[in-house]
Amino acid sequence: MLKRLLALALLAASLPVQAGRLLDLEIVDRATGQTLEAYRHRGRDWVAGDPGERYAVRLVNRTGQRVLVVLSVDGVNAVSGETAAPDQSGYVLEPWERAEIAGWRKSLKEIAQFYFTALPDSYAARTDRPDNVGVIGAAVFREKARPRPAAPYLSQSAPSAGNEARSAEAADAAGLAAAPAAKATRESERLGTGHGEREYAPTRHTGFERAGGAPAEVVSLRYDSRDNLAARGVIPAPRPFRPEPRPFPGPFVPDPRG
Repeated sequence: MLKRLLALALLAASLPVQAGRLLDLEIVDRATGQTLEAYRHRGRDWVAGDPGERYAVRLVNRTGQRVLVVLSVDGVNAVSGETAAPDQSGYVLEPWERAEIAGWRKSLKEIAQFYFTALPDSYAARTDRPDNVGVIGAAVFREKARPRPAAPYLSQSAPSAGNEARSAEAADAAGLAAAPAAKATRESERLGTGHGEREYAPTRHTGFERAGGAPAEVVSLRYDSRDNLAARGVIPAPRPFRPEPRPFPGPFVPDPRG
C-alpha cells in the first residue's frame, strides 16, 4: 500500500555504514549545537536534560537507500500527534541523509519546538498521555524494491512530490501554551518534552512503500534530569565540595570562640 509521507529537504551527509544498524538517533542542544552525551546503563541509553532547554532529535540514515522513520517522543507521534504506533506517518530520509527534527509537526511549514520540562507541563501529559514520558524512539522501515525495466525507456512528465499535496495539518492540541515553562522544577520530578514556540521548518509530501509491515529496526533513547539519573545510578552523583586542609592558613594565632 502506497502512503503519502513527509520528506525533509535537508543536508545530505556521507557516513560509513555500520553493519546491522540502519539509523543513528541523537539529541542535540539547540543553544550550543552540541550532541548530548549518552550514558549506557543496564542495556539502555540515557541523556541528561535541563528544564527549559530546547533540543532537536538528530536522525542519521546509515544506508544507501531511502528509509522511513516514524518518530515517537514521549509515546506521541511527532508528525501526527497520535499515540505512537509503527504504522503511522513519519519522515523519509534519503540515502546517507541526516535530519534534525526540532519540534512537533504543526503543518508543512511549521513546528512547535521541543524543550525539556517538568512532566505535568509535557505535551503528552497535557493531552492525557503521561505514561510514556521520558523516551524517544524511532521505528525504521526499508523501502520496497522497485522492479527494474527490461529496457531503457523515457519517463513521462509527472508532478513533483512537492506539488502532489499542498497542505496537511498535524493534530493541534487546544489551549497549549507556546512559551516554555520556567526552569525551576523539583529535583525528583521527571522530565518530559513540552510544546514550545512555533518555528518555520518547511517540509513536503512524498511517496514511500514499505518493504514490510514490521519495522526493520527500532532505536530508542531515554532522558531525565541529571539529579534523577544520578539517583538511578546512570551517572555518578556529584560530590560536595570540600576545601583541602592547609598547613599554614594564616600568619597569626586567632582567639578561640567563647
